[in-house]
Amino acid sequence: MIWPVFAGVLGLFIGSFLNVCIYRIPREESVVWPSSHCPGCGTKIRPWDNIPILSYLFLRGRCRSCAERISPRYPLVEALSALLALGMLYRFGLTITFGIYYLWACVLLIITFIDIDYQIIPDGLSVGGGIIGLVLVYWLPVSYREAFLGLALGAGLLTAVIYGYYFLTGKQGMGGGDVKLLGMIGVFVGWEGVLFTIFMGSLVGTIFGLPWAFVQKKTMQAAIPFGPFLALGGLLYVLWGAQIISWYFGFLA
Repeated sequence: MIWPVFAGVLGLFIGSFLNVCIYRIPREESVVWPSSHCPGCGTKIRPWDNIPILSYLFLRGRCRSCAERISPRYPLVEALSALLALGMLYRFGLTITFGIYYLWACVLLIITFIDIDYQIIPDGLSVGGGIIGLVLVYWLPVSYREAFLGLALGAGLLTAVIYGYYFLTGKQGMGGGDVKLLGMIGVFVGWEGVLFTIFMGSLVGTIFGLPWAFVQKKTMQAAIPFGPFLALGGLLYVLWGAQIISWYFGFLA
């Protein structure tokens, strides 16, 4: 019982750091210096005001110094980080594989919120994550062959989609960031996981993207980026892919 509690608490505090990464990486700022401060007034955040979720609730979502509202995204990211830590621990136990996949999930979480805000996926996270993933394949439940096939298939499929869409419509479709992201995901999930990720990402993206596009009166492409749904698809495959695939084919039968 102690390890789930430890993983959940650790996930909360790592989530606090992920918030720093989400805010600073697109601004090309250091994620370690200076220490956390209010974006509004610049006041350094005291340690007791930086406790995940609890400080947000105690301060009622406002800065202690200037009373500027703090986005509810901060406790959301912290909670998601904790849930991912618990999910990976349940899936892989207290192993090196758990640690690798949890850190990978943290990278996907950072990418998700940066892509939502700026419609960009930093190469340092996608390309860098793919390179590091190839180094760590030894401890993952995929072979080197599957990892390289996943990388090639992930990047190749979306590249073909982008050029095919441009050939048919003369317009730019997905960005190159999505290509690199799916290639990176492929390293960690293999070629079968890439197919699952595309299918699930497209399905969930359509379910949520169409109503959102209608409300915003925009096209699907302008309304919401695809990167977060690819990240979700990859995470679902790692956590429950086998169960979802088994249920799906059983349902069809």
